[in-house]
Amino acid sequence: MTLQAGKGTTPPGAATEEQAARYVRGMFDQVAPRYDLLNHLLSFQIDKYWRRRTVQRVQSILSSPNANVLDLACGTGDLTLALTRVAKARVIGSDFCHPMLTAAAAKHARLLFEADALTLPIAGDSFDLVTCAFGFRNFVNYRRGMTEIRRILKPGGTAAILEFSTPPNPLFRAAYGFYSNQVLPRVGAMISGSKDAYTYLPESVKKFPAAELLASEFRDAGFAEVEYERMTFGIVALHLARK
Repeated sequence: MTLQAGKGTTPPGAATEEQAARYVRGMFDQVAPRYDLLNHLLSFQIDKYWRRRTVQRVQSILSSPNANVLDLACGTGDLTLALTRVAKARVIGSDFCHPMLTAAAAKHARLLFEADALTLPIAGDSFDLVTCAFGFRNFVNYRRGMTEIRRILKPGGTAAILEFSTPPNPLFRAAYGFYSNQVLPRVGAMISGSKDAYTYLPESVKKFPAAELLASEFRDAGFAEVEYERMTFGIVALHLARK
């Protein structure tokens, strides 16, 4: 199956979803040891606020001791940990990159499992909340990701997707574009040792649907009560959608 623009991540040289998945997994394998450092450095620590805000928006679910929560594509577990710190609910993290999960496990002894977000070994109607922070745009097929999230959510359950977006203000968008295209790749490559990874990551943001379009895609995938909140001049957007 040939990838189509806008349907999923399109790494350089990947002609199929399988090739794209291998590229993404291999890239995160390489950058896992310095991933947290670079996230905090390149965002000027603002990424911590984005996660805190996400936790605030889903606090009502986290406060229920009977709720089940899955942090999907959890990476090194920063959002998983932020959720766990305040939750009475049961919080589980999942990622398809083993070195990322190893880093997550080193931070907190919580339930983690390795799996592809598009083919989860989970029964339907299992979770009250599914979160995903900065992992959704790396899915090789966005609609399949939405469908899988909807499948594992209980009726009435909520999806909370925190992801980079396109700033709506043209002046700020231009300034952010310069930073993403010129500064971020150089600093990322210097610290991580992977030039390809920190070239791919800003490119993946540019190709990712804008907040309005992503919200529309969630509605088309069968979600209801879809809304989004822009943060930091629209650099990121938090999408909330109900099954």
